[in-house]
Amino acid sequence: MRCGVLHRWLVVPLAAAVLYGGSPALASEAELGSPAPPTALPSATPLPPPAGGAVTPSATPPVIEPSASPSLLPALPAAVPAVAPSPAPLPPHVAGPHLALVLPLASSSFSSYALAVKDGFFAAAQAQGGTSLPVNIYAVGDDPQQAVATYIKALGAGARIVVGPLTRNGVTALAESATVMVPTLALNVPEGQIPAVPDFYMLSLHAESDARQVAQLAWQDGRRSALTVMGETPLLRRIHLAFVEEFARLGGTVLAPLPFTTDPEGLARIKKAADAAIDTETADMAFMALDLPRARLVRPYLSTLPIYATSQVHPGVAGPLVAFDLAGVRFLDMPWVLQPENPLVMLYPRPAYDESVELSRFYALGIDAFRMAMVLLAGKPRDAFDGVTGRLTLGPDSMFVRALTPAQFSDGRLIVRERR
Repeated sequence: MRCGVLHRWLVVPLAAAVLYGGSPALASEAELGSPAPPTALPSATPLPPPAGGAVTPSATPPVIEPSASPSLLPALPAAVPAVAPSPAPLPPHVAGPHLALVLPLASSSFSSYALAVKDGFFAAAQAQGGTSLPVNIYAVGDDPQQAVATYIKALGAGARIVVGPLTRNGVTALAESATVMVPTLALNVPEGQIPAVPDFYMLSLHAESDARQVAQLAWQDGRRSALTVMGETPLLRRIHLAFVEEFARLGGTVLAPLPFTTDPEGLARIKKAADAAIDTETADMAFMALDLPRARLVRPYLSTLPIYATSQVHPGVAGPLVAFDLAGVRFLDMPWVLQPENPLVMLYPRPAYDESVELSRFYALGIDAFRMAMVLLAGKPRDAFDGVTGRLTLGPDSMFVRALTPAQFSDGRLIVRERR
């Protein structure tokens, strides 16, 4: 009976596509190298207090309309475009030296996420008492070349530091444009490998990095051979590939992937493969490259294998039903989502996004984007420090690695584990 109940959940909402993939995507589709294991990060360094200054007031927080599809087809139809809220009028620009915030606020697809980033950015600015420079907001649409043209416009207007763009194609266009002239914090990663660009830094919600850290977590837990279940969407396939590559790099063995299915016979085959892996000791763990609805369906068929997954399985507010359905599943997520009572997290207001964990993650990205912008204004960051999206450290490719927090569903509740 559980299968029939869960089929109605098997829809890919636009939120997941926007957050982790799609076209134009907000997540990488390219192999970008393995992040350093969380255990290797140095001690946290407190952020310098900002100098006093005016902060452009944030616009009214958006009302987010949840997107859903009534389709119950196992084929998992394409997402329905989200209803974007009407953005509030932007404040007038300040002439002269300023911090430029370049976001797709004029995009029909991404404005909700851009608003969440903006609100998190200004929440952090207000919590720290202001900025050393006034903030000008530059709204762009879906055209990546518009992001480049707006960047040049911001430089001409006196921008001393730029935060953005947010979309992956916008970041790619800017990285390839040879126009980066001031410290720039892109909020995504470009497509493919690009030559190093001076003063160009990246802080993103990178799904593949999440999967690689899960592989590192499993290896640290003593797992050496993995059975995997792979979802059929491009994002879930990328997550699977990132896990497999990192687990193999560490020395682990990965069995041939089992495709996700809603068919009872296919689910029975997954159970048979899991039971056989236990009996023959060919696998000592399972990895689910699945999102929440798919993971809830597959979890009972993986027998007693220790199970790992990415933050895709975490709904943000996990009630007992989800925790029981995903019993024993280990995953990683950001402190903002896992640890609301963390003293650092509690510094900032927590807006209601109609229980949208994706928008909450973008809000947290905005908080850390402001904090990192203040560090870049003070000079190149040298040490790791704790952020609300993870413990941040600058990699050799000028990408900030977010070391995430481990957690596990157990006995109907969510348990946050100590980071090693």
